[in-house]
Amino acid sequence: MDRTRIIDRLGQQLDARLQEAGKQSDWTLLEPSVRELAPQLQALAARGPWSGAERAALARLRAAHERAAQGCAQAAAGIAARLDEMRSNKEGWMAYALAGEHDMDRP
Repeated sequence: MDRTRIIDRLGQQLDARLQEAGKQSDWTLLEPSVRELAPQLQALAARGPWSGAERAALARLRAAHERAAQGCAQAAAGIAARLDEMRSNKEGWMAYALAGEHDMDRP
């Protein structure tokens, strides 16, 4: 039985979830797809050796997985940069917050 379509569908689902996660900035949307990949691939592998077409489909799936990993890494880097910026401006934020508190004491 040819498993190419099943493998390609897994890659398409992963790409679709990656796009949705990027649009919503919700990277947890990828987690179910990635978590389910290993058992699905193990079940497919248990059916016997991979054909050439199936190996090509697996390469496409690997590329989809790499895109998902890169998307997560880029998002994590953006968050890290934002946190670093916030840390470096911590004193300014504190001064701003304290000045706001003092303004509230005035009638």
